Amino acid sequence: MKSAPEPDPPGVVPGQAHAQAPEGASLPPALPPETLPFPSAVEPTPEPSQPQYKWYHKMAGLFAVIFCFELGVFLLVFPWASDWDLNYFSSLPLWASSIWASPYFRGAISGLGVLNIYVSLIEVFRLRRFSASSAGLS
Repeated sequence: MKSAPEPDPPGVVPGQAHAQAPEGASLPPALPPETLPFPSAVEPTPEPSQPQYKWYHKMAGLFAVIFCFELGVFLLVFPWASDWDLNYFSSLPLWASSIWASPYFRGAISGLGVLNIYVSLIEVFRLRRFSASSAGLS
């Protein structure tokens, strides 16, 4: 006659297998207390130093802001100017010239201009990192 199965010990999910050491096997010995690292024995990690920006880093950031802003204004305004139709792309075959003249296409180009202006404004705020690290040009 079979006996009822033993209930799982507390803290074990019913029906889930749990590992048991085979009979006669022992667990590995615990580390002695003198080999455990204590907070006083661990060396503190040095804090990273602030990056040193040179004058050419600052000028490159400024030129990138100016370029992105000017390109954005051009892409925002030019598709709606009268000179938009005076180029090579407007003289392409009928299917391409109709796309070129489409207000949806012009709006997409203007959207790229807005995106460029947004990037330039974000870069202006990122230029503050130069003033936080040093007061003058070095």
